[in-house]
Amino acid sequence: VIKCKAAVLWEANKPFSIEEVEVAPPKEHEVRIKIMATGICRSDDHVVTGSLVSPFPVILGHEAAGVVESVGQGVTSVKPGDKVIPLFIPQCGECKSCLNTKSNMCSKTDLGARGLMPDGTTRFTCKGKAIYHFLGTSTFTEYTVVHESAVAKIDSAAPLEKVCLIGCGFSTGYGAALQTAKVEPGSTCAIFGLGGVGLSVVIGCKVAGASRIIAVDINKDKFAKAKELGATDCINPQDFNKPIHEVLMEMTGGGVDYSFEVIGRTDTMTAALASCECNYGVSVIVGVPPAAQKITFDPMLLFTGRSWKGSVFGG
Repeated sequence: VIKCKAAVLWEANKPFSIEEVEVAPPKEHEVRIKIMATGICRSDDHVVTGSLVSPFPVILGHEAAGVVESVGQGVTSVKPGDKVIPLFIPQCGECKSCLNTKSNMCSKTDLGARGLMPDGTTRFTCKGKAIYHFLGTSTFTEYTVVHESAVAKIDSAAPLEKVCLIGCGFSTGYGAALQTAKVEPGSTCAIFGLGGVGLSVVIGCKVAGASRIIAVDINKDKFAKAKELGATDCINPQDFNKPIHEVLMEMTGGGVDYSFEVIGRTDTMTAALASCECNYGVSVIVGVPPAAQKITFDPMLLFTGRSWKGSVFGG
């Protein structure tokens, strides 16, 4: 058992508490990792606010890079000393989803619901209490334990403080453009939300050869970075006295080929859909939808031929 520091969230809407926790050794087909760098994703904050349901107390964090400290029986893909990235979407290689080339949502994925390892137990304790895992990764701790199917070995020269972003934000945005939407050269794109994930969508659209990349955010301080990474236009919905989808329709002569909602709000999801070309436009939901909220929209938006897709971890 390793004793180390971790940021524990004891209950919703309360600050994180830095605690000493005990991290149990890895069981069969599990890997214990020394976390060297972790990003903070809005999905972690969704648990704090209650927008994403998770059991408490919990160690959050899912975007990280580290070094393998020890491995459980039967682990063959990594060894102690390997640099790795934990995966909040595992790849068991055996379930229906893993065997389908169209899917990346392994059946071992735990999107916050159980907060336990695949065998139904936890590897963390604090003050005598069991602490739940988050997305099978839990990276806001000096050491964590993950299933072997949820770890990817990376180049030994990789700078961990940078590549940790591949564990969620970068892959999620970049993949939404290239893998889920399959943006084509010469196409027009609109990205709603310019956080780390939204900026990664911008990069993906640029790499795919999009001719016009319209970045949409109510915070104009984000526009310079968006342009640096490939956005051709930046617009703030608050600068207009009409709905943003109408603005985009006028800017593009009938709507964009691809739109991406990278915020996690139902109103921007429907606005992104409405901003697509009516017959062949594709809109992708990338932001985590808030718990217990429903979307109301005019079905005519889809009837004319638009496609509405979701994308987890970049598809």
